[in-house]
Amino acid sequence: MPDSTARTDTKVAYNITGKAPSPLGAYSHAVLAGGFLFVSGQGARDPDSEIEEGITMDENGQVIAYDIKVMTEAVIKNLRVVLEEAGLSLENLVDVTVFLKDMKDFPQYNEVYSKHFSFESPPARTTVQAADLPGRNYIEIKAMAYKGG
Repeated sequence: MPDSTARTDTKVAYNITGKAPSPLGAYSHAVLAGGFLFVSGQGARDPDSEIEEGITMDENGQVIAYDIKVMTEAVIKNLRVVLEEAGLSLENLVDVTVFLKDMKDFPQYNEVYSKHFSFESPPARTTVQAADLPGRNYIEIKAMAYKGG
């Protein structure tokens, strides 16, 4: 069960503390409505340090390098945490949208992504390049899972 939920007649909001990075704005980690779980965009931030995994920073805190494979693993780890709080897994996903800061990272991200989604009936997926992403993320994944109703 999530650490904190908000219930209405038609939806349940999952606001996870401690196991997932805190949201960077006024939104829930996920919302269950009509048998579907809508998962907010997950980045590569570590829930303990609140620093994105896979980045190298200079002494001023500016990113000087990043490893999209490490970041992709961290994003999928954060996505799993949110799904598990709702009693679901990656296999319940029906639609995934991936935002890359640079499409040149597609082959490396796709290599990592494919390891985690090699099961029968993987979700539909769209990958787009975004001009910028919140925090120091170079990848973000938002998703929709089916829980049933």
